[in-house]
Amino acid sequence: MYEIRKFTSLASGLSKAALLALCLFLATSPVLAQENTPSTVQVVALDECDPTTFNAALGPDFCKNVALGALGFATTLDDLFAKAASGKPDTGWDFEPDVVSIKKGGTVMVSDQGGEPHTFTEVKNFGGGFIAALNHDEDTVPECSGGFSNLDVAKTRIIQGSQVQVANLSKGEHKFQCCIHPWMRMKVEVK
Repeated sequence: MYEIRKFTSLASGLSKAALLALCLFLATSPVLAQENTPSTVQVVALDECDPTTFNAALGPDFCKNVALGALGFATTLDDLFAKAASGKPDTGWDFEPDVVSIKKGGTVMVSDQGGEPHTFTEVKNFGGGFIAALNHDEDTVPECSGGFSNLDVAKTRIIQGSQVQVANLSKGEHKFQCCIHPWMRMKVEVK
């Protein structure tokens, strides 16, 4: 009988120890997750503009896509507008990755590795940009209104080969889109 009580007491003690260990693990999990969240993340803006058609319409050196155009992987300006109007925008215009997590106080570094300019504009809700023909029936979001004459939009412009940094975002979810090509969208989760 003594041995049964000793075993029950030992098992009860182990259960309490296991429960305590589980509670400690769960209590520190958010800390561990936050420690694994980076303080700096890299985002890439991509596009596949065709230098011949874009530059003929928009001016010399507007599109500087030297790699893909020469290989036949570029999208003409007319095709870009046609795809957007049909509700199936060109997936070659994109922010990568689509979602990132970052520590509060961290920095999002956005590099334009495409051939033409983009913006990385924070918006309350995703929607259309300032070029109506690329919006596919979505209204222009207030943050994009006025295009580059809006200083808040102009400050978010990234030229091919350049970089913009966004720092000190508040905790929570932030939405960013290109005010030119509004299907270029991503979320930044600040922990």
